[in-house]
Formats: sequence, structure tokens, C-alpha cells
Amino acid sequence: MDWRNETDLKRSLVKNAISNLSRGGAAAAVALVLPPILVRHMTTASYSVWVLALQAAAYLGYLDFGLQTAVGRYIAFANEKQDPKSRDAIFSTAFAGLSIAAALGLVVVAGIALAAHSIFPAMPVELLPALRMTLLIVGVSTALGLPASAWNGVFVGLQRFDIPAITVGSGKLLGAIGLIVAALTGRSLVTMAMIAAAANFYSYAFQFAMKRRLAPEVRFHPGLITRPVVKELLGYCMSLTVWSLSMLLVSGFDLLLVGRFEFAAVTPYAVAATLITFLAGLQVAIFGVIMPHSAQLHARSDSTELGRLLLNSTRIGVLLLCVTGLPLIVFASPIVGTWIGHQFAASGGAVLALLVIANMVRLTGVPYASILIGTGQQKLILISPLMEGISNLVASILLGMRFGAIGVAWGTLIGAVIGMLANLVYNIPRTKGCIDISRSRYISFALAAPSACLLPVCLVWCVLAYFRQSVPGVSGFLLPVAAVSFGLCAFFLIRVAMQDRGSAGGLRDVK
Repeated sequence: MDWRNETDLKRSLVKNAISNLSRGGAAAAVALVLPPILVRHMTTASYSVWVLALQAAAYLGYLDFGLQTAVGRYIAFANEKQDPKSRDAIFSTAFAGLSIAAALGLVVVAGIALAAHSIFPAMPVELLPALRMTLLIVGVSTALGLPASAWNGVFVGLQRFDIPAITVGSGKLLGAIGLIVAALTGRSLVTMAMIAAAANFYSYAFQFAMKRRLAPEVRFHPGLITRPVVKELLGYCMSLTVWSLSMLLVSGFDLLLVGRFEFAAVTPYAVAATLITFLAGLQVAIFGVIMPHSAQLHARSDSTELGRLLLNSTRIGVLLLCVTGLPLIVFASPIVGTWIGHQFAASGGAVLALLVIANMVRLTGVPYASILIGTGQQKLILISPLMEGISNLVASILLGMRFGAIGVAWGTLIGAVIGMLANLVYNIPRTKGCIDISRSRYISFALAAPSACLLPVCLVWCVLAYFRQSVPGVSGFLLPVAAVSFGLCAFFLIRVAMQDRGSAGGLRDVK
């Protein structure tokens, strides 16, 4: 690759990553600011109803069946091949499919609302009407947003990640402001649901306006919806649907299981899961930008460059997980106690630490997943996501029945470990023809080397835990000692990054 082209590529990837981080930053700001305000100005039961309704409505997002991702991938591929007819055919077919999914979503949300009492038998009966109405309002607005995701797919394919960052991010911020005002003034759950729905509709309108302005050449043509295009999209999206189903099994049912097995723990579990959403969103925001670039490399049949991209992006991802995840593990209980109240510190802290560890394990595969989607090779990887999802759900149900919320969190960790092992043993050898990479190199360079920064902090954490129990008054030294350990960890990370730059040479020299 010419060095000028490589410099432009890096600038484009960095720009898109920053745009995605801005979008994620808006979501993070909402996730960090909103829960403590709502928890303090709503009853625990009402807040539990609110988060359960949002979680149930969020399931409708899985009905996109990967079509938004397909639009982004195929538009990037078609533009590289300079094929506008293929581009419009994919967009038109996907938009029609998402419109059908929206109609299905309306039926699903009505069914969940009707079955609410059976799903949450431990919920007080007087809260069921509010749950049903809240779910219907938020769910309908979510379902109607499915066709709008095709417009975001266009921006992804054009590598204009700044547009979704502006449209989605601004909608989240406006919705958060409205919800804060509603909570402070003592408004009902139904009013809060209407505010959330209005913010969603604002985002959809904004996305449509930006698509009309920046990509008017991408148009909906019913005549381009043909059987071959439908078949191609079905083939591409079938595997993405399996992935989505697996992710639903991994995390989608956790809060509902907690609501069924230990309704009183819904609030601390939901808050801990919010921080996990931030952690996962950061990884997806940064490494989602390599998907359209992977599609371009695949169009050139450049398997060597794809292998280099995978190694370097995974290495950076593991380093990022260490920096963001370790503080959440070490200070889990103080974070939860300070954030939403000391009454939730013990239970919420234990759940948060387990969920962070589990997601640090499973999120190491985000760059690999982005590249597979970009190259259209995700159809080769179906067994491992199902293994992770099914093992997660089974373990969460069994342990949740016995131990409640903490058992559900342990189920997530068990599923994450199984998923990572399946990725190493089964997935990488199957995709070697498309992505030129060796398993040993992936483990040693991308996973093991950056993970070594965990060792000093884990050692310090164990020593502090021991002395806190056996030596009175040692708690006063916890903060400075932990600060020193994190400082050493940061120094190690800088050293690794510098060695990577000097010896590996970024995207060029990693073999």
C-alpha cells in the first residue's frame, strides 16, 4: 500500500472513530447522568418498571435482521466497484424488508404488553397498567425506527460516520433532558415514555433530512427489488440474524431474568448493565469503522492486509479494554454506591465486577466480527455465537434460580469464556482463506501481549483485598496504592504502544 494512501486511510479511520465516539459519548453521557437522577426521584419499583419496559422495547431492534449492516457493507462494496444500480437495489430491498420488520415489531410489542403479568409474576399488580402503556409507547416508536436504520446504513457505507453521530446523538441528549425534567417534576411513567418516543421520532426525521441532502443519488426504486437481490440479502443477513439471536441470548434476557427471579435487584443490576453498555459501545464505536474498509479490501482480494488489520485492531482493542475495564472492576462497589446510593453498593458492585470481566473477555472479538461482516464471511461463523448464547442463557437461568441476580451475572461470564474459546479453536482456522492470519500469532501478539498489563493490577488488588480483611485501618491506604498500580499499568500500556509502533509498524509491517 502506498504510504500516502495509508496515511489517508488512517486519517479516515481516526475521523470515523472519533465520530462514532462522539455518538457514543452522547449515549455515555445519558447513561452516566440519567440513572442516578431517576433513581433518586422515582420509587425503586417505578424505576424497575421503567428499565424493564425499555429493555423489552429494545428487543425490537433485533428485528432489523442485520439489514442496516448489509446496506453499509454493500454500498461500500458497490462504490468500490462503481456499480450504482447494485447499490440502489440493495438499499431498496433492505428498506422494504425493514418496513415489513416494523409491522412485525408492532405485533410483537403488543404481545409483550398483554403477557406482562406472566413474564413478571413478582411485579406488584398495581404497576402492570403503567408497564403496559409505557412499553406500548416506547415500543411503537422503536419499531417505526426500523426503516430509518436503512438511512444510517447509507452513511456507514459512504464512511460518513459523523452523520449518525449527529442525528442519533442529538436525539439521545434531547430525550435525556426531557426525562430529567419529567423526573424532577414528578411526571408519570407514561409522560416519560412519550418524551422518549418524541426523541426517537426527532432522530428519524433528522436522519431522513440528512440522507436527502448528502446522498440523494441513493434512492428507493421498487422495480429494483428482484428475487436475486432478495436471495443475496437473505444469504448475507441469515448469519447476521444468528449473531443477533446469539447476542439476545447473551445479554438481552438478563434483566428480564433478574426481574423474574429477584425483582428487588432489578435496579442495581440495570445500573451495572448500563455501565457495561458504555464499555461495549466504546469498542463498537471505535472498531465498527473498519467494516466498510474491510469490504473494500475484500473487493481487492487482499487477504494479507485484512490479516494485518485484524492483528492491530485487536491489539488496540485489548489495550483499550484494560484501560476502561480495570477501574470498573477494582472500584465497582464505590462506583455503584456513589452513583445511585450506598444501599446498592454491595449487590450492585459484585454484579458490576462480574459483568465487566465477562465483557472484557467477549469484547476482544469485536474487531474480528467487524472484519468478518465487512468481508461477508460471517456466514462461516455460526456455531460459536450460538454456543456462547445458549450456554449463557442456560447458565443464567440455572444459577439465577439458585442465586438470583449474581447467578445471572455468573452465567454471562461462563458464556463469554466459552465464546472466546470457540473463537480461537473453531473460527480463526475457518476464515484463514479470507483473512491471512495464524492462530498462534493472533493469540501471542493481539491477545497475550497487551493482556499482560492486567497482571500487576490483579496482584495489587489481591494483596489489598487480603490486608483489608486482616489488618484494621488499612482501607485508608487503598486509594493511593491503587492509584500507583494504575499508574504502573498506564506506563506499561504506553511502552507496549511504543514498541508496537516501532517494531510492528502499524498496518504495514505486522506479519
